[in-house]
Amino acid sequence: MSSSIRHRGPDDAGEYRDPSAGVALAHRRLSIIDLSDASHQPMVDTAHRVALAYNGELYNFRELRRELQGRGHAFRSSGDTEVVLKCYIEWGVAAFERFNGMFALALWDGVSQTLHLARDAMGIKPLYYLPRPDGLVFASEAKAFLELPDFQAKLNDRSLHQYLEFGYVFDDQATMLNGVSKLAPGHRLEVRGGKVVADVAFFLPPIQDLADVRDESARLDELGAVLDQVVDEHLIADVPVGLLLSGGLDSSLLAALAAKRGPLLTISMGFGDSAVDERVHARQVAGHIGSQHVDVLISPQQIKEEVMTGAWVFDDLFADWGTLSTRLLYRQCREMGVKVVLVGEGADELFGGYDCFDVPEKLGLWQQFRLYQKYAGRRHGRFFGDFHQIIGGYLGQGGGDAFHAVRLFESRRQLPNQYVMKVDKASMAESVEARTPYLDRRVAELAYRTPKEWLMRGGENKYVLRALARRHGLIPDAISGRKKFGASIAAHWMDDDAAFRAFTRDTLLDSGSITCRLGLDRAMRAYFDEGRSGDPFPHALSIFRNVAWRLLLLELWGRHYLAPHKA
Repeated sequence: MSSSIRHRGPDDAGEYRDPSAGVALAHRRLSIIDLSDASHQPMVDTAHRVALAYNGELYNFRELRRELQGRGHAFRSSGDTEVVLKCYIEWGVAAFERFNGMFALALWDGVSQTLHLARDAMGIKPLYYLPRPDGLVFASEAKAFLELPDFQAKLNDRSLHQYLEFGYVFDDQATMLNGVSKLAPGHRLEVRGGKVVADVAFFLPPIQDLADVRDESARLDELGAVLDQVVDEHLIADVPVGLLLSGGLDSSLLAALAAKRGPLLTISMGFGDSAVDERVHARQVAGHIGSQHVDVLISPQQIKEEVMTGAWVFDDLFADWGTLSTRLLYRQCREMGVKVVLVGEGADELFGGYDCFDVPEKLGLWQQFRLYQKYAGRRHGRFFGDFHQIIGGYLGQGGGDAFHAVRLFESRRQLPNQYVMKVDKASMAESVEARTPYLDRRVAELAYRTPKEWLMRGGENKYVLRALARRHGLIPDAISGRKKFGASIAAHWMDDDAAFRAFTRDTLLDSGSITCRLGLDRAMRAYFDEGRSGDPFPHALSIFRNVAWRLLLLELWGRHYLAPHKA
């Protein structure tokens, strides 16, 4: 199992076993902070009978280290792993509430005979688990379970249809594979005797603070101070650090804050033979902040080769094509010697950057259905009842506020199950650590407390971020006012590139394909052979191009993950 995810940590490997308890931990290390053997994992404290296997970064580890030293703890390493271990020794599971970082961890307490599994507040790092008759197996990637001799990988039918409809699985704990679960963001499991005995949320998003009457200046002071501290801590590493700069608002603001701390390497990506190219904007920002800037050009041929050979990277399948392009970018970063990069993921979901946030004050049944259509890319579908129940719960949490309900769906369902999985799987496949300052717990809590009126204001979205960017000329005005730019190049290729279209058609319509077994071959023949874009009302299946892309990834992914004829 450990060898199957070696890409997540090629620098070191370790194991810990407690035969009497039937517990074994394995770890693959990507050395970022404290490159010495002192931070080797699994890390064990024999006096307290505690062992830790930990993936991620604890950004406030220096602050916690000082507090622990004040309580009498001595440290032999300079990294964050030992801080995590000693935090548990000092405070038990309450320590998780103190962590500002991204992490998936397994902590064995030999005194209480309890295994603790925990995932960070925003779900930046993945953690999968598989209950079995003889105990519980867990890993950072679902592909590790394929190494178990008696595990038969089969599709979860409900997850499959969610994937086809939404492009990802929005259920809190379900995955694409039968029997495999994922730990929800901000949750911890307690496992005793190989059985899950508790699933506890240690982080819940705060509700909007509607009683806060501060003016714009005070709000920007707070946001600026929090982002300043967070960016500063995200730059801590004992290896080279870069920043992925798209030329949009979110990454440009991070770059401006990072550049205040000294020399900064910024990296942008462009696409050959495509109108999708934001490098000119990235160069403008780089010139403004004085960063050392590098352009990376990705060709259509490279992407097509990644589609054909790299589907294993998607792991617990989702359909974000950017996983392929950003993997190529992370590969270039690694070849340049850059082992850590900061990225702008999460700002749109937390600060209201998408069109779906433009909702009426009251989110009634019809308005929820219209919102569902935006997410599903269909005229109607089979999961509206589930969506209605989820949104209803979020409306209850936010006192009926529609904007906050959408923000919770975006940040608690779509973000951890698709977008940050793109970041994690693509970066770790190339042994690069991607850090997401906007998803730091402190930034997220501030965003959750901020009402809609400060995020959708004066005809702009993400208003407080734009206002902060304009303050003191942090970034050029032309960048701070830019609208979000996005396009699915891969989907367009199925219309524009004859060779890619033929490859996709042949893959989907092969006699043994999952597409044929699902009965979707008729719709795909209509798309490829008749040029139809979708079924007319009242049929549910519309936007054939989106469905074709999802089916293509499913077919290629299935060749890596599914037992023959088990789909």
